[in-house]
Amino acid sequence: MSSSAEPVIDANLAVALDALLTEQSVTRAAARLHTSPAAMSRTLARLRRILQDPLLVRAGQAMVPTPRAQALREETAAVVRRLGALLGPGAGVDPAVLRSTFTLQAADLVGAALAPGMLRLARQEAPGISFRFRAEELEAGSALRDGRIDLEIGSIDHVDPETRIEELVTLRMAAAVRPGHPLTEGALTPEGLAAADHVAVSRRGRFTGPLDAALAERSLRRRVTAVLPSHLAAMTLAARSDLVCLVPTAPPGSAPSPLTDAAAALGLRLLDIPLPLPPLTIGMAWHPRHAADGGHHWLRNAVRRTLQAAGDAAG
Repeated sequence: MSSSAEPVIDANLAVALDALLTEQSVTRAAARLHTSPAAMSRTLARLRRILQDPLLVRAGQAMVPTPRAQALREETAAVVRRLGALLGPGAGVDPAVLRSTFTLQAADLVGAALAPGMLRLARQEAPGISFRFRAEELEAGSALRDGRIDLEIGSIDHVDPETRIEELVTLRMAAAVRPGHPLTEGALTPEGLAAADHVAVSRRGRFTGPLDAALAERSLRRRVTAVLPSHLAAMTLAARSDLVCLVPTAPPGSAPSPLTDAAAALGLRLLDIPLPLPPLTIGMAWHPRHAADGGHHWLRNAVRRTLQAAGDAAG
């Protein structure tokens, strides 16, 4: 039975060897690693004992590598790079090498606004990334916690203590109608808006919302003739009828929002609502275990860039 112990692997030795072989100077290697020349000399002596090779030998005023050191130089540099990737912050990962499928939960309108830009960024930067968009069907807090979704995007209405939330854009609601709709003749008034028939969007089948509260302040009431669970379906219905639907759009003076792209594609006219409605804040939520993950860092940044793309183009 052998009494020899397993060798202890010291990653610092690999880093020191890389510095010494790159700089070919104890003094410069010490400066590179923020240590003293005396400490680096001791490390070189230890490396010489382990590798049983002088590694660097003096030639006049300089030091030159031995054949063994030359043979080790490229491999040592590669090992140090791999150590940096393994032990460094995850946000530094190269997106081009990512191979992941991310699950995002969002309303259909948000998903439709995000998907083209996200896919374009993935194609350019992270071709190994795929996206799975889910409707707002899961309890987001628990789904984020147990990993069924990676990111929730939309109006974040849960306040789980551990969930990380970042606000992305603040929008306002506009009235969307087909071209030639009677409401497009002249300025929109609260009375005219209340007199029109509406389609509402609610996953829970609700007929009323903030617009009804604002109309009630003026003793007005609108008629909702249909409630649909999908924004895109509601906009399609409005484009083919005289129904009015609400669409989130950028505030006056702000860059266009990608969330209005679907309305524009359907040819809908967006009318300013002359009532004080609460703003709509679109944010994203994720579990803190993903905070330092390189792939998730790219994902969150891609969402930010996609929602700001229209603003960049306008600027």
